[in-house]
Amino acid sequence: MLRVAEHFEKSDTGLARRANEDNFFARSPLFVVADGMGGAQAGEVASKLAADTFAPGLPEGGTTEERLATRVLEANARIHKLSQEDRDRAGMGTTLTAAYLDGEELSVAHVGDSRAYLWREGELTRLTRDHSLVDELVRRGKLTEEEAAEHPQRSIITRALGPEPDVEVDTRTYRAQADDILLLCSDGLTSMISEQLIAGILRGAEGLEAAGRELVDAANAAGGRDNITVVLFRLEEVTGAATAPAGGGAPATAPLEQPTQAGGELSAADVRGAVAAAEPRTAQQPISHPRAGAPGQPVELDSVVAARKRRAERENAPLPRRVKIFAATVSVLVVLIILGVAGMFATRAVFFVGTNDRGMVTVYKGLPFDLPAGLKLYSQYSISGVPAAAVPPERRKELLDHTLRSQSDARDLVAQLEQGRLSP
Repeated sequence: MLRVAEHFEKSDTGLARRANEDNFFARSPLFVVADGMGGAQAGEVASKLAADTFAPGLPEGGTTEERLATRVLEANARIHKLSQEDRDRAGMGTTLTAAYLDGEELSVAHVGDSRAYLWREGELTRLTRDHSLVDELVRRGKLTEEEAAEHPQRSIITRALGPEPDVEVDTRTYRAQADDILLLCSDGLTSMISEQLIAGILRGAEGLEAAGRELVDAANAAGGRDNITVVLFRLEEVTGAATAPAGGGAPATAPLEQPTQAGGELSAADVRGAVAAAEPRTAQQPISHPRAGAPGQPVELDSVVAARKRRAERENAPLPRRVKIFAATVSVLVVLIILGVAGMFATRAVFFVGTNDRGMVTVYKGLPFDLPAGLKLYSQYSISGVPAAAVPPERRKELLDHTLRSQSDARDLVAQLEQGRLSP
């Protein structure tokens, strides 16, 4: 049986930012780092909501990975709901990396480009994969690691908590052992210093606190262009009958203390109010529908009577009127057939650029038109690794206005965007 022997946390604004949008939660056996985005106030709110979601510990039932993912999805729902209700916080989001020790297993949940590392027997191993534009391009073989490190859009992430109502959470479980040291950090650390330097600092430091402070100092010495947060914790074997986590922490299913936070300009009352305002809708609550008679919505008696009256009038209409209605229907069908045939031939030759339902820049084949009955004159051709938000504002309208292009023009335009060559 393993437990957390000691832990150390530190967050720093850095040298270039005026506010700290990072937050963390640190209470054995659960540790979280969140890096907010969307402006100083909104980013800080998003990251704090994410960190505070873990304050009650993990829910009961399921595997540790499932329990971690449940909390991450809850945080996403709260942040997204608040961003929709408050115009000043529209579009806010946060990364999140969480780790939980359960016996001899360490489970990690991850969204965004914060990271988790394992330091074991003198070797540093990254446990998470960045959800970022450059990391995606590296995986596709379009960029080398060296090119990615200098790419002008290296800070753009492709997955975060908050921007969308749903998010995919990466989870994984690792076999831990005594003397393992785990590092959770925001990209303010990894964007400034190399993994080789991180390993060197961990190797030479006299203890966790010394290592944590030296990591932050090294990132600032390299320029400190972003907020820097590090959370370190060391594992040890439990001896004797004691199994309580180090530091007097409670089991994960019991309420935990209010988490330590960085960039703490928000009061506890502010956070409680934000969390209450953003409480996600439960599965038992029906989703409202704009039309009467939709599933889950009662139909008024007057509307039923009116509908029956209109049906009776149609059935008793004189023959000429019914003939006109039939003729009009046939005309509409003929027009749709003509458009469909024309569209079928047109879709073989033209392309346009737009965004898919996940907000990613996408090349479509065909014409940018939707027909009645859910028919479309286009199909998805290829998806880029670039979110629409990454397109330079000066070029966004030009690029995403569904202008018809040749196949080569559309692909070349997206390639320029992926490689950072699309000038403003």
